Amino acid sequence: MAIAIALFFLLILIAAVTGRTADTRDSADWKPSDEGFRHT
Repeated sequence: MAIAIALFFLLILIAAVTGRTADTRDSADWKPSDEGFRHT
């Protein structure tokens, strides 16, 4: 079970580092984005 949780967080970390996460902050509706994805 602990391995599954560690893998889950590892996948989230990889997605965040590679910019694959959607920006869901309150100001995301007026800031420029590419279909909800921010490429900085």
